[in-house]
Amino acid sequence: MTAPPRLAKTTILARVMWTIVLVSTAALVVAGAVVWALASRSATASLDDRLVLLRAELQLMASERTDPATGTTLATPSEVVAAKMRSTAVGEGEGHVGLLDGRIHWVASGVGGLHPETDADLTARIQTFAAEPESRLETVQSPKGRFRVLVVPITDGTDRAAYAHVLDIDYSEAGLHRLMRLYAAAAAVTVVLVATLAWFGVGRLLRPIAELRHATEAIDENDLTTRVKVRGRNDLSALATTFNRMLDRVQASVESQRRLLDDVGHELRTPITVVRGHLELTDPNNPNEVRETRDLTIEELDRMGGLIEDMIELARTGRPEYLSPEPTDVAALTRQVFVKAQALGQRDWRLDEVAAATAVLDPRRITQAWLQLADNAIKYSDVGSQVTLSSWLDGDDVVLAIVDHGIGISPEDIERVRARFSRADAAASRASGSGLGLNIVDGIVAAHGGRLGIESALGVGSRFTMRLPLGRARQGGHS
Repeated sequence: MTAPPRLAKTTILARVMWTIVLVSTAALVVAGAVVWALASRSATASLDDRLVLLRAELQLMASERTDPATGTTLATPSEVVAAKMRSTAVGEGEGHVGLLDGRIHWVASGVGGLHPETDADLTARIQTFAAEPESRLETVQSPKGRFRVLVVPITDGTDRAAYAHVLDIDYSEAGLHRLMRLYAAAAAVTVVLVATLAWFGVGRLLRPIAELRHATEAIDENDLTTRVKVRGRNDLSALATTFNRMLDRVQASVESQRRLLDDVGHELRTPITVVRGHLELTDPNNPNEVRETRDLTIEELDRMGGLIEDMIELARTGRPEYLSPEPTDVAALTRQVFVKAQALGQRDWRLDEVAAATAVLDPRRITQAWLQLADNAIKYSDVGSQVTLSSWLDGDDVVLAIVDHGIGISPEDIERVRARFSRADAAASRASGSGLGLNIVDGIVAAHGGRLGIESALGVGSRFTMRLPLGRARQGGHS
């Protein structure tokens, strides 16, 4: 399922920003709700504490029948309620009334404070509570607001009075409302500040992704040189580094393919031209000329076939499945290659040092590379000259070597002979070849994570070494 067009156009920066803003807003809203709930509960508890204290004072007066303010005796419940009305001061947001026989009989004097008697719904609930035998502490909702109401009935069997004290909940929470408004304003400013800082911070953090996208858009088959700038040492920097390495591999692969195509076109053009030219000039009525042309054509086609096989082999060396590494006895491998090499030509074959170790490598490919070096040694040395095979351990590497006493390679040609289709002038004049042999050996050694070494001097001979990592090998010694 494809994403909606609007979502597909949303940048990572915008998504991260929206996430940060939403998470910050949600966190502040939750925090505000918790603060409001705790503060509101605390305010209600404070109101109840005041009302419970008033109830205790009134019940003490009723039991002792004495006015604590004047010390006079209170004979009836109505006198107790009247005394409580006189001795209790009410402030803003609170009020009280006294009831006698279920009806309001005493009210607070003055114009300040709260007057419950002016609220019909509140008055009705107070009268209902006054008719009950026990005191009531309840929250009452009326059109004029929310109130916390305490009603304490007092009776002696003949006289029934009640005292009601009312606290305005909305008035007591007014300070909390102002505080929450300030909190909301501060939260809004905080979200804006967080969004602003996050815009710059996240934008800076995600810059490598934008550069990665621009680099990807800039890359095509004609330009593989674009790279992403690496800044810092975080995960995105590591991503940019990995991307650059991938581009390096892609560029190397594409350039290798281009060189291979150029080289193939160059190398195959000559035999094709030769074959075509001879075929065009051949007199079909002349049997000798036809026979000569046939032999020449077959020879050129064989050369083309060998060249194509070498190029296929060279292309395979870069593939992951090219190798089948396994623990290999290097000493046994050295002796096997030595026996096989002796069949390649009449030379004074010598087996020198042999490494006693087990290396993780592909024995078939290493044998192929080693015999290719042996074949080169035969091509560029005289019959009966000495050729030496050897292997030894060097730290965590095993070194496989072959030394000949042939024509040698000039210093300026040592790096040149590594390249495909490239041969030294002296080698080309001495023996035929495609110029791919050393390149294939170099590819096999590189596929093992090793390095092909070449040491040579004109007229003295050459020394080729394949340095390969032992891998998980069990080292032994020399034999």
